[in-house]
Amino acid sequence: MASYALPEGFSDFDMFAFGSALLVGGLLGFFLNLISVVAFLRVREMQTPNNFFVFNLALADLGLNINGLVAAYASYLRYWPFGYEGCQIHGFQGMVSILAAISFLGAIAWDRYHQYCTKQKMFWSTSGTITCIIWGLAIFWAAMPLPAIGWGVFDFEPMKTCCTLDYTMGDRAYISYTVTITVLYLAFPIIVLQSSYSSIYAYFKKTHLFKALLFCWGPYTVMCVYACFENVTFISPKLRMLLPVLAKTSPIFHAVLYAYGNEFYRGGIWQFLTGHKSAEHKK
Repeated sequence: MASYALPEGFSDFDMFAFGSALLVGGLLGFFLNLISVVAFLRVREMQTPNNFFVFNLALADLGLNINGLVAAYASYLRYWPFGYEGCQIHGFQGMVSILAAISFLGAIAWDRYHQYCTKQKMFWSTSGTITCIIWGLAIFWAAMPLPAIGWGVFDFEPMKTCCTLDYTMGDRAYISYTVTITVLYLAFPIIVLQSSYSSIYAYFKKTHLFKALLFCWGPYTVMCVYACFENVTFISPKLRMLLPVLAKTSPIFHAVLYAYGNEFYRGGIWQFLTGHKSAEHKK
């Protein structure tokens, strides 16, 4: 059996611990979001233009869960077994999932604003068009770091068992790409979430949904933005690995807050799981 050198700064226990964290988070998020997806497909009452955004959020999060489970598998092996091409596919697939999920958070907030404030009805044509635009833009921006284009680079994270945007480059391409993605996929969605939920504060005063986005992706984004100006390799490899692992827990928060915590969605999940309509859906 071939032996592989451990990445610098990591012990066998570290590889097992991070792999286990990725495995547990990935499996929990996967099953929570899988139930949300299947429930939408099986329960006809759930299939509304508004719930379609939540359904697509769950699909995007399933993609990120699968990305994390692949990283967990490689962590237990102690090396990346899929080669350079596999690294590029892994980085691209993870980026598509991330960008789409964050976009659907903004779409759900925008939709809820119109539900509660303007009382405008969502139509399938609008919901479907927005969904196609979100997935199309996510694929477009995630493809930029691929070798064929080269705006940014996908490479290994410190543990060498998963791939993402290489924030150690610090060159002009990395800086311009990172700033663009940060503005489009963090700053702008946070503004949409904050303004939308502030307008319907009476309905969501206990949730502060935008804070989940900041909690999961804020620290990782800060590190990536800081890498635009300074070399981040002075930060310990374990801490640099901890931040993306934290970010990969976002599908769990999304499922709890947006599917199971959504009065328009959880009733359908309950009906799918038990075969009985909830009190909310009987009204």
